[in-house]
Amino acid sequence: MENFVITLSYNYVLFFLFNLIFTAIIITLERKSPTTTLAWLLFMIMLPGIGFIFYLIFSQNISKRKIFKYTSEESKLYKSILNKQRKEFENHSFKFNDKSMANYSDMILFHNKLSESFYSQNNDVQIVTDGKQKFHILFNDIKNAKNHIHIAYYIMKNDSISYELYDLLKQKAREGVKVRLLGDHIGCRHIKKQTYKELKEAGVEVALFFPSRFKLINSKANYRNHRKIAVIDGEVGFIGGFNVGDEYLGRNKRFGYWRDTHLRIKGDAVVGLQMRFLLDWRNASKKSLESSLEYFKETPSPSFGKIGMQIVTSGPDSINEQIKHGYIKMISSAKKTIIIQTPYFIPDESIMEALKIASVSGVDVRIMIPNKPDHMFVYWATYSYIGDLLKYGIRAFTYENGFLHSKMISVDGKLSSVGTCNFDIRSFKLNFEANAFIYDRQTTRTLEREFEKDLHLCNEITKDDYMNRSQRIKMKETISRLFSPIL
Repeated sequence: MENFVITLSYNYVLFFLFNLIFTAIIITLERKSPTTTLAWLLFMIMLPGIGFIFYLIFSQNISKRKIFKYTSEESKLYKSILNKQRKEFENHSFKFNDKSMANYSDMILFHNKLSESFYSQNNDVQIVTDGKQKFHILFNDIKNAKNHIHIAYYIMKNDSISYELYDLLKQKAREGVKVRLLGDHIGCRHIKKQTYKELKEAGVEVALFFPSRFKLINSKANYRNHRKIAVIDGEVGFIGGFNVGDEYLGRNKRFGYWRDTHLRIKGDAVVGLQMRFLLDWRNASKKSLESSLEYFKETPSPSFGKIGMQIVTSGPDSINEQIKHGYIKMISSAKKTIIIQTPYFIPDESIMEALKIASVSGVDVRIMIPNKPDHMFVYWATYSYIGDLLKYGIRAFTYENGFLHSKMISVDGKLSSVGTCNFDIRSFKLNFEANAFIYDRQTTRTLEREFEKDLHLCNEITKDDYMNRSQRIKMKETISRLFSPIL
């Protein structure tokens, strides 16, 4: 018996060492960031064998893969716009509706080059912060659709608001409107097969992003299409934080009222949303759209408004982290104020340093987060990072009127961004995201006024509050923060 125990212990040690060495070699060869590497190593040390399997399944590197492709027609249309604008901004010859926005020419050029995002200033924007209002507006636009409806959501469900959307799409498809519905493989995993069948029978084209080939295992499960995009007739577009589910209308007792931010855009910026949808759709459906140019409005387009905007997308197919770098560019440009709303705040060092530098340089930095978790580890990691910033003069608030899901940043009352990208490493590196970067005083001030209203429903996290937190909370923070790079 003693020899058996010795042999078993010896084999376990060999297995442990083999797991550690092999894991270290694999991770090092993939050249991940040091913090991510250490988090994975810790996870695999704690769960030998199992951790390594999780790593193989959930940590594929897809940044070298060309998973989105323009057609020759799209490339000619889209890149001709980009190249023309690039020259105008490089030569300082672009004419702004608001001359003060010329101060952000470097940021516009930055997004043009890094994200292939063109700048338009023929736009009107409606800001929506309430779920009931958002779906009322969206459904009304869908009812008025004449040509096509393109919808992509991270989450859709088997509940009342979801079925209301499905029924409306089926109705429009039967009327002869071209309807395409794109969901994420994880976010839409609970939708019934019968629902898909009924949609398809009615004429709705349906696709899932990165679907699993196997019932229980999906090698791309860690990569989610977190975008929320709707385009109606190529003229009206939606982008923001709301998914499709009853909780977004405040019907979930756990979360209560759902505070989010969404945009209804009418104008030339919809071209950017349309192009993003078509690229995602082509990848998910494996279908080519031979005449995709029919989904773009003819130019010159009518006058919609004077709001400047760029649609910027990012994802793990690129190493550039375009939206995160856009956030850093905004933070670095701030002279007076930075306002941030996010449900998850797990920034990397670049974001943390940019915020600290801004604050100690005299910029008023305010961050609003929820007062309750929808993901436990993520929440306590968020709380720990907020605690680190308080000593630099940054002010933080917890939203007490339900759940805060808004993803918004504004700078100096002039520049803002709204979309799907949280201030966390998952959004920066692992999710496919989409944001509108808005160059407009009135829109930005409206967003800031909404933030100021929310402040009346918040509690401030003071340095004293944070320093006096319980040992239990400190333990939760410590554990959560260790794994924050892979949450």
